[in-house]
Amino acid sequence: MTSYSPTPPLPRWSLLPGLFLALALAPPSIGAQSLPELSDRTRAFVASEADHFVIRDVVLIDGTGTPAQREMTVEVRGGRIVGVHPATRADPPAGAEVIDGSGATLIPGLVMLHEHMFYPSGQGRYNTNEVSFPTLYLAGGATTIRTGGSLDPYTDLRTAQLIRQGAIPGPEMDVTGPYLEGPGGFIRAFPQLATPQEARDHVNFWMDQGVTSFKAYNLIDRATLGAAIEVAHARGAKVTGHLCSITYVEAADLGIDNLEHGFFAATDWIEDKEPDQCVGGGNASYLALDLEGRQFLDVVDHLIDRGVALTSTLNVVERRGEGRPLPPEGALDVLLPQLRSAVESRLGPAPDGPSETPELLRRYMDMEKVFHDRGGLLVAGTDPTGGGDVVPGYANQRAIQLLVEMGLAIEEAVAVATRNGAIYLEREAEIGTVEEGKRADLVLMEGDLTADLDAIRQMRLVFKDGVAYDSRALFESVGGWVGVR
Repeated sequence: MTSYSPTPPLPRWSLLPGLFLALALAPPSIGAQSLPELSDRTRAFVASEADHFVIRDVVLIDGTGTPAQREMTVEVRGGRIVGVHPATRADPPAGAEVIDGSGATLIPGLVMLHEHMFYPSGQGRYNTNEVSFPTLYLAGGATTIRTGGSLDPYTDLRTAQLIRQGAIPGPEMDVTGPYLEGPGGFIRAFPQLATPQEARDHVNFWMDQGVTSFKAYNLIDRATLGAAIEVAHARGAKVTGHLCSITYVEAADLGIDNLEHGFFAATDWIEDKEPDQCVGGGNASYLALDLEGRQFLDVVDHLIDRGVALTSTLNVVERRGEGRPLPPEGALDVLLPQLRSAVESRLGPAPDGPSETPELLRRYMDMEKVFHDRGGLLVAGTDPTGGGDVVPGYANQRAIQLLVEMGLAIEEAVAVATRNGAIYLEREAEIGTVEEGKRADLVLMEGDLTADLDAIRQMRLVFKDGVAYDSRALFESVGGWVGVR
């Protein structure tokens, strides 16, 4: 059996040509996770011990949504970005390590808002993967994540703590509490909140334990959700939702902050829907909509007017399109072999033809694009649940490609997956863009992402608080147990 242990670190900066080392140590910035704080287990993945360095001559996609800039240099000292300027402007500062970024692209660390620490293992069972998932997320460029609901909240809270302490590698985690679900949820681990007071007690208890956000689910009623939102807001937490019994307009009026899966879960257009009742028929209602008509646009504009963000999770619905590519190379290799076989059996064509209308994926994309283009705050996540083919890290990279397929320019797609997530978390002063003064959460990849979307698969270094992690070594350390550990 494969045990979890890091591969030996690769030679320092061996994955990038033309580098030289000149180490200059400076005091770490306040709040940064500096190298001395990292455990031996975490340091095994660190590619350099430099505290002051420049990444020189890169294609820079800075996360603001503006056009990419070429031949740029980014300077980092003490875990902070201290300079962003053309590579030709000045020689590297004395004592700074130089990372030759020629032919490479630099983007902000991904800020992904629908992630999980659990994975579907069959028959309604979801295993917590606190060993492998944090490593995979960081390997795939995610330096900050929000869990989109928890089935094992104590483990999630402890995992976030261990990451902050430097004991294990992983992204900064915004931990969502146990689901806000009504009676009858399909997973046994779901709470069953039947009254507003139960919701208040639930929110207060879990905020006392340290969770920082909440997620409502299919069967909750309006009064119970409203009570949960009221208490969460009073204590400084936000609430998102994957809804069914409550429409998007109703949720916005209750004060919800975020809605998951784009419009995939919206029941606003289902005829004869009864209040507080979860009903099917959403797919047919989406396909029948005129996306330029007021029936759809009124809902979009209502969400925008109420400041409700929308999370795109195209990874988990990608199979609803026709002729979709298989999961990226490596994604299935990390799975427990028995789970991999089950996933692969679901990836091929259905014996009686497509089980879903192939136009659905395109419709989901078009609906999200309208929301984005009209000024809505579109954020991104991967939701590694569903059929098991969405694997952290690999899926975070794939999410960028799907946003471009939706119709966004690459610079817009990066902004959705970085800056917009930071705005939602109210951390835009610290993360989400490549700007002076911000934390040095960065991703360096081989190739020009503006010309080749597959460059997103060639991540070499993921910087978190200015510490450079070897993406390949992180990926290679996880194999054969995903889905269980």
